[in-house]
Amino acid sequence: LEYTNNTPQGGGGKESEMKQKFSVTGMTCSACQAHVEKAVRHTEGVQDVQVNLLSNSMVVTYDQAAVSPETQDGTAEQLKEMKRRLIVSFAFMIPLMYISMGHMFAWPLPWFLHGDENAISFAMVQLLLALPIVYVNRKYYQVGFKALFHGAPNMDSLIAIGSAAAIVYGLFAIFRIGFGLGHGQMDVVHHYAMDLYFESAAMILTLITLGKYLETRSKGKTGEAIRKLMDLA
Repeated sequence: LEYTNNTPQGGGGKESEMKQKFSVTGMTCSACQAHVEKAVRHTEGVQDVQVNLLSNSMVVTYDQAAVSPETQDGTAEQLKEMKRRLIVSFAFMIPLMYISMGHMFAWPLPWFLHGDENAISFAMVQLLLALPIVYVNRKYYQVGFKALFHGAPNMDSLIAIGSAAAIVYGLFAIFRIGFGLGHGQMDVVHHYAMDLYFESAAMILTLITLGKYLETRSKGKTGEAIRKLMDLA
């Protein structure tokens, strides 16, 4: 999570007591909100904490003599990073979807992607197009599996499991295609060539990233509007 320090809201009862509001980016669901609140509450010197998922904010009351905030401006940088991921994801997803679904609509494809005898080429091209999408969106796996292993799964865990399952099955299908070609079992080759699912993993990651980008941008605009209204008040 990235924290952006905002203007302190004033002290409390003690001279060293400070109440301060932070912007918190990276939360995706109520489970993230609960984990952030729990982690901050257990920090030495923190007396009270309230986390708001909708506004991506956190209000902390703490003892300045015991703890001090470490801050960085992460919201704008997060939007830029998401935009870069979106550009890369769509750049590879469009040809991936064309290749994986083209035969269903009789779209023209290169000769080395036609027929069961070229099933390995058909599968490997899809895998190579899916890998950059998986790489630029690796944050879902890093955060999701980490949360899962700690016994606190969140939305990133669901995304990671779903897309990883599609990738793993696609790799299994490639081995089955190779086995079928080596043993002359063309029915096996045809079956697994139609069950690769690399495009499913790419679609999951791309659409989720698009949704989060739009959500983050919308929250930023809403927060800015609320701050302007507060200034007017």
